[in-house]
Amino acid sequence: MTESELSLTGLRFSKGHGTGNDFVLLADPEGLRELVPEQIARLCDRHRGVGGDGLIRAVRSRHLPEGVALLEDHPEAEWFMDYHNADGSRSEMCGNGVRVFAHFLLTQGLVELGLGEELTIGTRAGVKVVARTSAGYRVDMGPWGFIHPELAAGRGMDSLVEASGLPVERPALSITMGNPHTVVALADLEELAMMSLATAPAVTPVPPHGTNVEFAVPAEPLVMDDVGHISMRVHERGVGETLSCGTGACAAAAATRFWAGTEAPDDWAVAVPGGVVGVRFFPGPDGREHVELSGPAVIVAEGVIADALE
Repeated sequence: MTESELSLTGLRFSKGHGTGNDFVLLADPEGLRELVPEQIARLCDRHRGVGGDGLIRAVRSRHLPEGVALLEDHPEAEWFMDYHNADGSRSEMCGNGVRVFAHFLLTQGLVELGLGEELTIGTRAGVKVVARTSAGYRVDMGPWGFIHPELAAGRGMDSLVEASGLPVERPALSITMGNPHTVVALADLEELAMMSLATAPAVTPVPPHGTNVEFAVPAEPLVMDDVGHISMRVHERGVGETLSCGTGACAAAAATRFWAGTEAPDDWAVAVPGGVVGVRFFPGPDGREHVELSGPAVIVAEGVIADALE
């Protein structure tokens, strides 16, 4: 592809974040501007571009094959969150990104959403229902599950993780939230702070499509006022360490709750470097246990790409 074909000059964008997990956002209702990985990587570059952990394109579902498939069962899912990691690779979805995406649609005048009202959004991990709250947005993230249920059921662990700053491999549990996660429990906040996530942790066995890796520290005491508390850092596949990861917070809470046993609470507060998000487990309409993620969403800037990005 030539430089002229990669030109981004004149492209309008917004910049938003959810607890520090930041995104470049583009409105492309009719699906006329699908970007290639090289363009996405340029936009997300923190030194030469706008900067972001990923890029989200707002497209009406009827203009994408994945969206058309969802509309058969969910005709209300008008908008599709076309999400890519910072390196340009596609990802199934992003929990913080869903909140920011809903806020972007609202601020762009593409939807109307009053307090308490819900919006159904299409993603590559199925539809997600987002509700506007006084503190931001809450999202039904759908059901969670074990990536290796045959291993997790007996031992509570299914893999080993090697990471810089940890002297030995640590046991871990792999959770699916529609995208893959591998959760490691650490002893204390000092151990969490000493880790380096500049390079990707090594996971054995690695899930088929790679994995995000979360390192979680349970609070002492774990439960206060019927709410479980953990602190977490994350290395996201295709991105690196991020200040927050919504699906990762859900996965870390799910793993910690599983390890804690049947008396563990359904409500959790997950502290990430970018803030705190809420996670709640509840019976879903499909008979499976669902996870709800709640937290803020902010649009910080709008602009137009100039020649300097080329």
